[in-house]
Amino acid sequence: MLLLGIPLAQITILGFAVTDEIKNSDIAILDNAHDLASQNIEGRLNASKYFHIVEMFHNPKEIEEAFRQGKVKMVVVFPEGLREDLLHGNKAQIELVADASDPNMATVVTSYASAIIEDYQEEILSDHLPYQIVIKTRMLYNPELKGAYNFVPGVMGMVLMLICTMMTAVAIVREIEFGTMEVLLVSPLKPYMIVIAKALPYMVISFAIVCIILVLSVYALDVPIAGSLFLLLLESLIFIVASLSLGLIISTFAKTQLTAMMMSMMGLMLPTMMLSGYIYPIENMPYILQLISNIVPAKWYVNMVKAIMIKGLGIEYIIKENIILLGTILFLIWASVLRFKIRLE
Repeated sequence: MLLLGIPLAQITILGFAVTDEIKNSDIAILDNAHDLASQNIEGRLNASKYFHIVEMFHNPKEIEEAFRQGKVKMVVVFPEGLREDLLHGNKAQIELVADASDPNMATVVTSYASAIIEDYQEEILSDHLPYQIVIKTRMLYNPELKGAYNFVPGVMGMVLMLICTMMTAVAIVREIEFGTMEVLLVSPLKPYMIVIAKALPYMVISFAIVCIILVLSVYALDVPIAGSLFLLLLESLIFIVASLSLGLIISTFAKTQLTAMMMSMMGLMLPTMMLSGYIYPIENMPYILQLISNIVPAKWYVNMVKAIMIKGLGIEYIIKENIILLGTILFLIWASVLRFKIRLE
């Protein structure tokens, strides 16, 4: 199963997920002009394969709230009198506001939008009039477009997922493989106490890794913690427990330590890297992969880290992610208990 399944999973995920092209990005429009020029540009944006207009704003205050909730990747702001400025002053300005917590995404979507606006400018220049549209870009949360802002949350999710899952699965399978689990079970210790004892050291180690990564991020990579440090550590602890729970369920299926290691490392590394949104945008993938990405715990953790650490948001903006991770923990523990009892019988 490992030899046949892993290559199939790799070619499927890599074949559809790995792409430099960004399509169907959700954007919003703040049209203060409401004239023919803004309508023409808006139509071109919506007709392209790169953008999907999901919101029409009426107030500048709506822009940052939309970014906080993760509704859009970019907002196009048309100033008042856009067409009049072009006709009488031969010059106008359009602002592109992007969420730069993912600097690669922000760079690409603004360049696509700029190209569409420049095409419109070329069209109106056909009348040999010196019309010029100045494009102003504003990058929220990461004005310098530092790659570390996207790199740090992704590394935290991948490292914690692999270490917690693999080490927990291997530690429990080792006891079962050597025949010592039955000895432990006939001792005065309860089964859940044995499992907790096996998982607890890796929880402590993983939490220490989180602290080390955060210290290096702040003092070596200049990535600030814009939100609550306590909330960030609490969410990291929840993700660690979710990863440990995943290791428990893997240990109920694996018969040897090697199998547990292969299932944990090879089976989780690729989905965690590709389907968490850490490297490639999920919205560019086929619908089936977008659905599969919802069961990857790292996706929700990366979203939470970006929201707290980069955007400085509170817990009210990550309620959905918390519910999903807590639900995942409960389901995995319940399934592990059922499988554990069946196996040892």
